[in-house]
Amino acid sequence: MNYKGLIEGVLFVVGDEGITLKKLSEIINITEEEIKEYLSLLQKDYESDNRGIRISFLGNAFKLTTKSIHKEYYEKLIVDRGTQTLSSAMLEVLAIIAYNEPITRIKIDEIRGVSSAQIVRKLVARNFIKECGKERTLGRPNLYKTTNEFLDYFGLSTKNDLPKLEEINIVHEDEEIDLYSSAYKEEINVK
Repeated sequence: MNYKGLIEGVLFVVGDEGITLKKLSEIINITEEEIKEYLSLLQKDYESDNRGIRISFLGNAFKLTTKSIHKEYYEKLIVDRGTQTLSSAMLEVLAIIAYNEPITRIKIDEIRGVSSAQIVRKLVARNFIKECGKERTLGRPNLYKTTNEFLDYFGLSTKNDLPKLEEINIVHEDEEIDLYSSAYKEEINVK
């Protein structure tokens, strides 16, 4: 088994949440000492100038992070001042936060069914959302809420101006939809 590659993959999957040494050991089913050895080997690989990431130990967890020497380029990627449009994924995350705030990124991921880490970072960078505290659960994840810039962007005075969920026509996954007919049916005269 290529444990070094496996550990690298696990670090990638857990993203910016990171993972503890103990949890890595439990998942991969090798000792914590062996995990430390493989992490050390990976760190040496990442020290090379031709690598853009590194392994960091932050908040009692190991995680993949970018090298600070490339920071200015990453900032351009996250905050592109010329781009004022929001992707559908960004709009989806904003809606989830607006209607459920304060909310953790993990909860956003559960609602969406996919990771939202990069989108949350972009929305924080654009100042549409901000951290507003920590949830009082294991790991103390960040809580997020919308900002005044969010309200300004969408032309809202307050969060109360958001449409009520009851007013929005939501289609649930288990509902059957007749795609052939619609609310705008054309009348056809057959003679």
